[in-house]
Amino acid sequence: MNIVKKAKGFWTSIGLAVVLSVVLQFLINGGTLNPFYVNTLYTICINIILAASLHLIIGITGQFSIGHAGFLAVGAYASAIVTMKLGLPFPVALIGGGAAAALAGLVIGIPTLRLRGDYLAIATLGFGEIMRIVFLNIDYVGGASGMTVSHLITWPWLIACVLITIIVIVNFTNSTHGRACISIRENEIAADAMGINTTFYKVIAFAIGAFFAGVAGALHAHNFYIIQPTNFSFLKSFDILILVVIGGLGSMSGAVIAAILLTIISAFLSSYPEVRMVIYSLVLIVMMLFRPQGLLGTREITSFFKVGKSAKGGVQHDKNTVA
Repeated sequence: MNIVKKAKGFWTSIGLAVVLSVVLQFLINGGTLNPFYVNTLYTICINIILAASLHLIIGITGQFSIGHAGFLAVGAYASAIVTMKLGLPFPVALIGGGAAAALAGLVIGIPTLRLRGDYLAIATLGFGEIMRIVFLNIDYVGGASGMTVSHLITWPWLIACVLITIIVIVNFTNSTHGRACISIRENEIAADAMGINTTFYKVIAFAIGAFFAGVAGALHAHNFYIIQPTNFSFLKSFDILILVVIGGLGSMSGAVIAAILLTIISAFLSSYPEVRMVIYSLVLIVMMLFRPQGLLGTREITSFFKVGKSAKGGVQHDKNTVA
């Protein structure tokens, strides 16, 4: 019964998101939203995909990866090559960017995911920097000057990618494979002792997370007209990591909410370049001091709507007992 309620709450949330996206589409088409707000919406969607993909790796599987910008770069450049060099349509670029990033995730994941903790973090950080240096020295994609990319994304493409990402990751998390990943996060030694192939599940989660990071890279490349290796430094990996930590490790809803809030804060602070990073940093420090577990901790937003019902149920039960 609890699983049915969770599924109902999840699909209700998806339905509300679809309705909201349709309303936003009318506002965009009608010119109600100026280009600044439209670009902020686009950035929010890209950040949601990045946060959700890293949430699967860190929040669900418990693998401390700080090389997510590397997968973002692979997806961005692979998709740009598909559209700008090969002349193929944008949907092919989306799939190509995700597939290239997933392949990179398998290549780096198989040897490194046997590591744990700080060692894994260092290995993934090294991967991200290797990708940046590689693209920096390839003239085919513009080298240090960057690569010019056509603006091909639209709001329907963005919201479709966001919803698909969330649906796939949530369903994977709720499957037997997802529970195996959660068991690895809780106690890898115990999971291994119970017969779970920990390396296999870590690599699978890593590849799925890398795929959606590659999709986000494809959207990023076709939104900002130009991509440069400097856009994918290790600082970008930390920006994505912050979204997951602020939202709450293990909470998909928290990652989504953090991506929305921090993107809006960053966008509106862009008018104050002198103090932007100071204010942004203070917000993060205050958050960690007063809410170290993140916005939602390990809970999902739908669980808060059940508290009232449970309390009412408990009161009714007490009355019947007294009677």
